[in-house]
Amino acid sequence: MAKKKPPQEGAKRVNNPNVMGLRPQVLEQPITETLEVNYMPYAMSVIVSRAIPEIDGFKPSHRKLLYTMYTMKLLGGARTKSANIVGQTMKLNPHGDAAIYDTMVRLSRGYGALLHPLVDSKGNFGKSYSRDMAWAAPRYTEARLDAITGEFFRDIDQDAVDFVDNYDGSLKEPTLLPTTFPNVLVSANQGIAVGMASNLCGFNLGEVCDAAIAFLKNPKTDLLEHLKAPDFPTGGALLYDEGALRQIYATGRGSFQVRAKWRHLPKENLIEIYEIPYTTTVEAIMDKVAELIKANKVKEISDMRDETDLNGLKLAIDLKRGTDADKLMSRLFRATPLQDSFACNFNILIAGMPRVLGVGEILEEWTAWRMDGVRRRTFFIMRKKQEKLHLLKGLKRILLDIDRAIQIIRDTEEDAEVIPNLMIGFGIDNVQAEYVADIRLRNINKEYILKRIEEVAGLEEEIADLQDIVDHPERVKTIITQELRAVKKKYAQPRRTEILYDAPAMAESAPAEEIPDYPVHVFCSREGYFKKITPQSLRMSSEQKYKEGDGAFLQWEASNRDELLVFTDQQQCYKARLADFDDSKASLLGDFLPTKLGMEPGEGFVWACLTSDYSGHVVFFFENGKAARVELAAYQTQTRRKRLTGAYSDKSPLAAAVVLKEDLELAVYSTEGRVVVFHTSALAPKSTRSTQGVNVMTLKPKWKVQRVLPLEQTPIQNAARYRARALPIAGMLLKDEDRTEQQISLEL
Repeated sequence: MAKKKPPQEGAKRVNNPNVMGLRPQVLEQPITETLEVNYMPYAMSVIVSRAIPEIDGFKPSHRKLLYTMYTMKLLGGARTKSANIVGQTMKLNPHGDAAIYDTMVRLSRGYGALLHPLVDSKGNFGKSYSRDMAWAAPRYTEARLDAITGEFFRDIDQDAVDFVDNYDGSLKEPTLLPTTFPNVLVSANQGIAVGMASNLCGFNLGEVCDAAIAFLKNPKTDLLEHLKAPDFPTGGALLYDEGALRQIYATGRGSFQVRAKWRHLPKENLIEIYEIPYTTTVEAIMDKVAELIKANKVKEISDMRDETDLNGLKLAIDLKRGTDADKLMSRLFRATPLQDSFACNFNILIAGMPRVLGVGEILEEWTAWRMDGVRRRTFFIMRKKQEKLHLLKGLKRILLDIDRAIQIIRDTEEDAEVIPNLMIGFGIDNVQAEYVADIRLRNINKEYILKRIEEVAGLEEEIADLQDIVDHPERVKTIITQELRAVKKKYAQPRRTEILYDAPAMAESAPAEEIPDYPVHVFCSREGYFKKITPQSLRMSSEQKYKEGDGAFLQWEASNRDELLVFTDQQQCYKARLADFDDSKASLLGDFLPTKLGMEPGEGFVWACLTSDYSGHVVFFFENGKAARVELAAYQTQTRRKRLTGAYSDKSPLAAAVVLKEDLELAVYSTEGRVVVFHTSALAPKSTRSTQGVNVMTLKPKWKVQRVLPLEQTPIQNAARYRARALPIAGMLLKDEDRTEQQISLEL
């Protein structure tokens, strides 16, 4: 039976329902067209309509939920079952009940993910600091809007924002919520779209209001004076770095460190952790501490348990006798999520376009948007007053002759002629005539009519004042400032996250991790099997074991505290400490470096070296005859980074590498059988790791550099024959007297 031919990649299968019994047709479609027609609309939908917040601080799912709760009269009303809210929200957000309820949980007071919760919850809503604490089903919990959401809906019915149809056109929903304060900076928000993401940290409401007021007065104000630092609902202590914060405030990108708060109880000989960073969970911390204890890297802890109760979070660490709590916590801060970083990415939708904005730019966009909302609200109120004034002016004309108005109505035979007759009789328009005709009989007295007419002067003054507000931006800014002061007075709370201004000094003075210091012998095979052996073990058995086809490549005498740099064929450098490897034996294969260091699939080991202080240089020799001299210090990092990309040039495969503590003569061998001897002082150090270097050996197209050795380790007798006077040079063919059996075995 013949096999069916599979459709080509990117092909589109089309079924023709009108042709029965025939095989479906396969139409070819270029992959670029598939991406444009099928993938791009999905990507844009995720970016614009799902994952990225807008200037009001909400994603569409947040906005639909809150507006639904507002229409259900849950602002100031009694709580209702969460299942009821979820069902009503599906009229605007048809993404399934689970997604809607998850959104409600994150906004709730019980979950505690926001500085100012927007949903007043009752029941088990889980906790933001716990990974495993599940929230109850929506049929068991109740919720209503929190009081602060009144600041989102105050202007909702006064044309401050646009309304659009929902997905089926049966309801209207707002495109944005008219927030009276920069909620986008107060409510933390995170979203992952297609090809981009957003991660906004929260700031203290009082500080945000102060910063917005100062910005309205002077857009060039130093925001750091008002907006001290981010603030998190889980508290903790922020390690203050002015340079990092200024970068975040200016660009919207950057990171800062937050660490847990703790106290030492000497009588019980334990440590209590009662606030943790916003980015981690209790379970992640306990798992990491347990891992350190299991690896025998932390020996001062006898027990650790979660004692979180109704009073709040608490992790208890029982200490062994004589433990220094400060030193232990300093080590735990460096090795566990008890100190974690928050990476900022202030990506916000502005007029439907994603933009990464600094804090100043966010305030600028919010101010412009809010000013437009206040003008629209003012114009709406003014239009309502103008309509009322128009009616009262019609009523004023009737005051001249009330009896005549009654007579006109009485003498009109048909109901439809009442309005036209009043219009003709008093010279008023249709709207005014309708208003006069609808006045109740008891109100047709001079007292009532005179009181209504007295309102005319007041309305005219109010309308003139409202028109002045619309025409003058400074008055609009004054209104926004007054609203911000009112919000601060009513809802502002003290900071929860403490600011540690002396954090850099504390970090510098932190004691180094205690690593045992003892001599070791290190061996590395050609395929990347690595062994660390103590001298005592090596004396007992020195015969090394290798896999079939593998053999000796590199070996060193070193200290257990030295660092290992491993270079791969993908121009990457993996860093590890010798202390990270277990002591081995000569009779074992050892650790396979690609697996031990977590290399990428298909990435292979090329070369390695050891260093204790990153002094000296490394010289890379490439198959095309070029050599690059790079300082070892170029691979030193302040943080414990395990991988560096761009470790060396990718223009030609790496043939050999040599570590230099001091300059010496090297012999470069080519596959043609030529040799060049030169002094390394001829190579100038480069500051860039990925430099291509300079040409050392001139090669014909089919030849390449084979290996490089220090001259003193070669069998060359007449070095002067191969020594280069200037670089580059083709080199001299190797004579027989400069070859030995040892060299032949190395080539094999």
